[in-house]
Amino acid sequence: MRLVVGLTGGIGSGKSAAADEFARLGATIVDTDAISHELTGPGGAAVAEIQRQFGRAFIDASGAMDRKRMRDLVFSDAEEKHRLEALLHPLIRAESQRRIEQAAGPYVVHVVPLLVESPGHRERVARVLVVDCPEAIQVARVRQRSGLPEAEVRRIIASQIQRERRLAAADDVIDNSGTIAALQQQVRKLHENYLALAKA
Repeated sequence: MRLVVGLTGGIGSGKSAAADEFARLGATIVDTDAISHELTGPGGAAVAEIQRQFGRAFIDASGAMDRKRMRDLVFSDAEEKHRLEALLHPLIRAESQRRIEQAAGPYVVHVVPLLVESPGHRERVARVLVVDCPEAIQVARVRQRSGLPEAEVRRIIASQIQRERRLAAADDVIDNSGTIAALQQQVRKLHENYLALAKA
């Protein structure tokens, strides 16, 4: 049975930086955000169904889902958010499972932003790894990389599970309130643990 570590954290916490370091050390990364982008990108497997359910206005000129328009819709209407999730989540789960089964690395880091919120995902990972930092740092990082206004970033954070609940579900925690070097050092230590667990 392959060791699968579920990596999660709030927006701007540093999940990608942690995943990049695990990949550099040889772990196989299966990232649900990347899969979601493929499914909703030009010619993606979910595009036709998104157009059927939400309308042509939600598909941009390149043939991809219009992310900004969809984000505005789902963050203002919980029912529409559930409708989009009901369409995408089964496709993402199936593709994730396929990639986990084909993984070549000694263990898999399964990057799932909504891991703790998704009951189906918890059964598929042996350990939950949370990348954590204070909310003020999350806000600053997201604003810097995406240019979103502070109010919108805080709205996204508020729509995610509370930090305390995420931490309570963790088997392992990376504190990413410091430098990238400090994050990488924590990843290296966890990598040694996961290699040992994978061999056990």
